[in-house]
Amino acid sequence: MNPVPDIFRILPEVILTLTGVAVMFIDASLPSTWPRRMLGWVAAIGTVLALWASVWQFSLPEGTGFSGTVETSAFTIFFHVLICGIVLVALLLALDTLPEDSHHQGEYYALIVFGAVGMCLLTGAVELLVVFIALEISSISTYILAGYRKSTGRGPEAAIKYFLLGSFATAFLLYGVALIFGATGTTQIYEIAHLAPTAQNHSFVVAGMALMLVGILFKVSAAPFHVWTPDVYEGAPSPVVALLSTAPKAAAFALLIRVLYEMLPSLRDMWTPLLWAVAVLSMTVGNLAALRQENVKRMLAYSSIAHAGYLLAAFAGFGTSGIAAASFYTAAYAAMNVGIFAVITLVSGYDEKLPMIDDFRGLLYRSPLLGGLLIFFLASLVGIPFTGGFFGKFYSFSAAVNGGAVALAIIGLLNSGLAAAYYLRLTLVIAQHSPAKSDEEIAPAPQVGIAVGAALAFAVIATLILGIAPNEVLHAAENGALTLQAPPVQTTSPGLSAGQLPSQ
Repeated sequence: MNPVPDIFRILPEVILTLTGVAVMFIDASLPSTWPRRMLGWVAAIGTVLALWASVWQFSLPEGTGFSGTVETSAFTIFFHVLICGIVLVALLLALDTLPEDSHHQGEYYALIVFGAVGMCLLTGAVELLVVFIALEISSISTYILAGYRKSTGRGPEAAIKYFLLGSFATAFLLYGVALIFGATGTTQIYEIAHLAPTAQNHSFVVAGMALMLVGILFKVSAAPFHVWTPDVYEGAPSPVVALLSTAPKAAAFALLIRVLYEMLPSLRDMWTPLLWAVAVLSMTVGNLAALRQENVKRMLAYSSIAHAGYLLAAFAGFGTSGIAAASFYTAAYAAMNVGIFAVITLVSGYDEKLPMIDDFRGLLYRSPLLGGLLIFFLASLVGIPFTGGFFGKFYSFSAAVNGGAVALAIIGLLNSGLAAAYYLRLTLVIAQHSPAKSDEEIAPAPQVGIAVGAALAFAVIATLILGIAPNEVLHAAENGALTLQAPPVQTTSPGLSAGQLPSQ
């Protein structure tokens, strides 16, 4: 069998990079008076091609490229497809909601695509220095996007807070990488997995793991590393939040799975109780804080902290079950969260003139479509059956129970009941008749364009499929878990490049 060209291992990233460069060149070539909306379609087409390339990678034998720094496997492809799908929906959402006269639209679309490059590379990296580079590519793009709406003070404030705290978190991760390198003499994940249990400076490995967890848990907005989340969600444009709350978190959770289950499984007795505590803290802090919010985006920000806790509960599961449950929950949360922010974008508008919960009163009567969709996504976040949120929580808590963390699963169920209070509060407001107002005071029904309609359709279909027929996605997540658990190859086989895994 002929060796696979290395470029095929990063084909989605290459396509996304070329797309971002094309968007920037076209933007610079167009007269300043011409509309930039077409650039969003260029970015969307490039993302579709990257999605196709991700699916095509299933035909490749599992293995690594570029001297064992990036990997292609069922695990990486699962998250590639998920991230490209989220980015596509975020681009479609922006096409119909960004004002024509908004500044630097070309840069907006290019930053989303370049951010996707970092996120995809992060899920496939098996070398810690590549992990750091991918994390920086993703982070810098999202820092800028968070402050895109410069006309309000909240936008730059969100970007500065996110940048400063994110820089500190990245420094923690990089210092952790340095300590692990000092203890093992390598930054290659497979080699670290073999050397870490017998490292002479074992305390360096433990300290390095702890510091890396700080950086990763910041990215997934798990408590106590969550303080940036409400302000960034409130200050960033809603289309950006739809991306920010899903795709970077999916990539960060993929990294967390790889670091814990593949690189440091020998420290399981240490990181399991640590994540147990973080999960309980995230669920409890997120839900209690969300109960007090009047701003919809801040409520959903604290809700996302709680959902990070639900997902982390799956890490109490053993091996394949924990990995598959965490991967499935990531997909389910991405589908319903992108959908709910798409509706909020349409209702509140780009300038977010209707940011409060009470502003959604009577939405079901002003716009039955958007009101019904918002209630549907809220039901999925609660975990109502026949939605993706139900099976996401079911698999996560089942993995915790199978791993012996029965108390953690019970705490998760109690927190789910607590979360229903603020989700149902918004649902009741949506379904209530508005008090009598003059024609000038009644907010007009939002218009749903073709692009944002397609984005909503994708989110609804994905949420329904994950809630009614989840077996295919769960099977893909399990296949990814099996490849992640496969032992690395120590010697080079005929027909395989150094560091390449054999086909399974």
